[in-house]
Amino acid sequence: MKEKLIMGQFNDSFTPVMDGVTNVVKNYAYWLDKKYGECYVATPAYPGYVDREEFPVLRYYSIPLKKREPYRFGLELLDINFRSTIKKIPFDIVHAHCPFTSGAVAQQISRKENIPIVATFHSKFYDDFKQVLKIDAFAKICTRLVIDYFNRVDQVWTVSKGAAETLREYGYKGHVEIVPNGSDFVVPDNMDALVEQTEQKLNIQKSDLVLLFVGQHIWQKNIKLLVEALNHITQKGIEYRMFFVGDGYAKEELEAYVRELGLESRIAFLGKILDRDYLRSLFARADLFLFPSIYDYAPIVIQEAAAVGTPSLCIAGTNAAEEIRDNINGFLCEENDAESYGDRIMQIINDRESLKKAGENAKKTIYRNWENIIDEVYRRYIDIIKSHNKKHRIS
Repeated sequence: MKEKLIMGQFNDSFTPVMDGVTNVVKNYAYWLDKKYGECYVATPAYPGYVDREEFPVLRYYSIPLKKREPYRFGLELLDINFRSTIKKIPFDIVHAHCPFTSGAVAQQISRKENIPIVATFHSKFYDDFKQVLKIDAFAKICTRLVIDYFNRVDQVWTVSKGAAETLREYGYKGHVEIVPNGSDFVVPDNMDALVEQTEQKLNIQKSDLVLLFVGQHIWQKNIKLLVEALNHITQKGIEYRMFFVGDGYAKEELEAYVRELGLESRIAFLGKILDRDYLRSLFARADLFLFPSIYDYAPIVIQEAAAVGTPSLCIAGTNAAEEIRDNINGFLCEENDAESYGDRIMQIINDRESLKKAGENAKKTIYRNWENIIDEVYRRYIDIIKSHNKKHRIS
């Protein structure tokens, strides 16, 4: 019989803010709560949003995070109801997915209740700090504070080898466990009908070449290069429909840049999409998923594309490209520049048979089911709890 646990997932963002880490936290909580006990999510409140998850979500007071919209800065110390509620929960283990406010809450619970804490390193924090603070010295100081946080937890996880290497570069010297991400994309029986609905909604013809980007609209994800690459293939006479899905602080500037280049008839911004069937159908209809980010670790969107047989084009040598084998289960561009990326798009679409084969191989080799990942997470939690209890002589 499985040992039931009471677990907490702590992150500084959650639905309706959709990014890779939100996706991770949501799937951790859903599957752990469904199969292995009770799992809570603790996260900043979002104005006007009402949680409808199948697991409990605990929100605390927050304010807008300037220059990082739509993210919020949590102020849990000001939220008496949250503090009163969470201290009554008899957690067995807490898991921090962010080293800031939510991570501090998880650490306080760990210390006070003498329970283990796991922390996952998800992001290139130095890049984030540099983008906001502009000054390298300040970014390095903040990065050192992040490493201090990871030095104070029981076990550190990363989602890929590349993420572990970055963590080491930041100065972390402790042990790291690699626990990969999964995907909740399952191809439904009515996928063809869903794709047809999406084609009608977006006025897509059967013969149209459809290109897709899904992710936060932030400059770190190389989205300016992506638009410039699309401009390059436009000038070469390539006909296509390009869809951007997501939100972020750079969205308005990116839209303005598209208009400046005269590409608005080819490129559409669909905003944030919470309807998973609609998102699945977009991935399924896309001929090629474009993801030139040099910022991301093990991006879930590449798995989501793979789940429906759509291959991705990434920049060679990046963490996002870690599982892609060029021309086998996806495609790589050797140079991080717009012209090279555009040329690679044209090469790929000119060989539709190889494009189709790469999508089939992506589905076999890149896609991982979240339920299987969480089975492993649960086993790791049990081992961590046992080790912690033995160390602290807790029966």
